[in-house]
Amino acid sequence: MSEKLTVLIPCRNEAHNIRACIESVRPLADEILVADSLSTDETTDVVRGLDGCRLIEREFVDHADFKNWAIPQASHPWILQIDADERLTDRLAVEIRDVLRRNDPGRDAYRLRFDNFFLGRPIRHCGWNRSSVIRLFRRDACRYGPARVHEKLEVDPGRVGLLQGRLLHYTCRSLAQWTEKQNRYTTYWAEDRRAAGRRAGWAAVLLRPPLRFLQLYILRGGFLDGAAGLIVCLGSMHYTFLKYAKLWQLSRDEN
Repeated sequence: MSEKLTVLIPCRNEAHNIRACIESVRPLADEILVADSLSTDETTDVVRGLDGCRLIEREFVDHADFKNWAIPQASHPWILQIDADERLTDRLAVEIRDVLRRNDPGRDAYRLRFDNFFLGRPIRHCGWNRSSVIRLFRRDACRYGPARVHEKLEVDPGRVGLLQGRLLHYTCRSLAQWTEKQNRYTTYWAEDRRAAGRRAGWAAVLLRPPLRFLQLYILRGGFLDGAAGLIVCLGSMHYTFLKYAKLWQLSRDEN
């Protein structure tokens, strides 16, 4: 007998995305749990208007804290965590059903890969095609480690599998949205690193950004994604600059 699955969707101000995300997981989910961090748009109205969804709400502290609050509230032993700007594909749904049917006692979690889109254009290189993230996991075996951004589930690597199906990830609708997210995430990154005792000198600020661009645009084939790939790689260079410039500022302010 297959184990049951809760699909957990953390969100804030995702009225434009949440309906399509929910409909993509509906054929697979035994429960759809939407965890909203006090949206100020119509997100919660949309969720309440859809059948078969359970809505929980709480103030946002950071990503790890918010997800760790939501996970124990899932009704079922397996959780698929999916963001509002992501969509479940049929192939991945078939694989997840097989995981739930087999319920391998040697696995507590599974990594997923993504097909990414930037301003509606597919990005097949730029390093975006190489990453995988744990998103399918046992409710009672996994929690996120302390981090305000790029949080990771703490689980024995030997108990983690990899699925071949992919989530569709629609990363942003506009450059303004993308740059706002970059600014927020780089602040979190720098503050977390400084709290851990890290510092940044001028060499990191000067050298790391162009090296990051060359890595993504040349070595990882960003040029093959055309103009969108160029923008993504330049944006990643800027993201790297902001991270280390903010860490440099924090280090300097303490002197």
